Amino acid sequence: MRVFVTGASGFVGSAVVAELLAAGHQVLGLARSESAAAAVAAAGADVHRGGLEDLEGLRSAAASADGVIHTAFIHEFSDYARSASVDQQAITALGETLAGSGRPLVVTPGMATLTPGRAATEDDAPNARIPRVSEQTAAQFAERGVRVSVMRLPPSVHGQGDHGFVPRLIEIARERGVSGYVGEGANAWAAVHRLDAARLFRLALEGAPAGARLHAVGDEGVPARDIAELIGRWLKVPAVSVPAEQAGEHFGWLGSFFSMDVQASSALTAQRYNWRPTQPGLLADLDHAYYFGGER
Repeated sequence: MRVFVTGASGFVGSAVVAELLAAGHQVLGLARSESAAAAVAAAGADVHRGGLEDLEGLRSAAASADGVIHTAFIHEFSDYARSASVDQQAITALGETLAGSGRPLVVTPGMATLTPGRAATEDDAPNARIPRVSEQTAAQFAERGVRVSVMRLPPSVHGQGDHGFVPRLIEIARERGVSGYVGEGANAWAAVHRLDAARLFRLALEGAPAGARLHAVGDEGVPARDIAELIGRWLKVPAVSVPAEQAGEHFGWLGSFFSMDVQASSALTAQRYNWRPTQPGLLADLDHAYYFGGER
């Protein structure tokens, strides 16, 4: 298949591109900058220059492809509503282009706030009270002749080159001289290694039915305290409890996220798609020098 991948130079998207190419697919990767274009080309993919707000460009690329994997998202938490709106418009443009063709479209919402207090499953509906409506936007095209599937990603997609939430926790621990967790630190985060997630993206593209929800989850829930304690051991700083009312002051924009309980199961995904994580879990992966600049 010739596959159009948005976010092709990103942490997740680049792993998806490599997985697709290794499986014999051709890839057209979206790149919004010269450096991104160079990275996509170096991986062995064709380059489509543009960004998520270039809707005509998205339509043109999707029209030339046998399927689309949408991993890109503008991670601007200071204006999350705008990021969500751009994502919604991009998915709509892609879905309208593929309508009536039976071609696959894989979209990538998160799973935060799905089911606080218990592990979310693939059968749980998306949270209708948050601005990001990737899943709901894509779902409408399942009834319009698009083989839409939803790849829910956990808060931590980890691996070498990670620049997400956990690296920011490490930075904050360096800055503060302590590795913090909120309250008792019993809230837990689901997690997955980027290479395991990439393989599941390929499986969804190749065979997930219209309307499918998949959970790319390796760890169902890693307690926040365990994450903080491991960071503390590497940096040789104490792991300490931060009162919930001080989380914003201590962690900045990350405070609300690190306070969340975001547990999730991938049991149904494993059963339906014969997918099993084979890469290290979050704590095993985090226990490597590449997360800490080689220091010990």
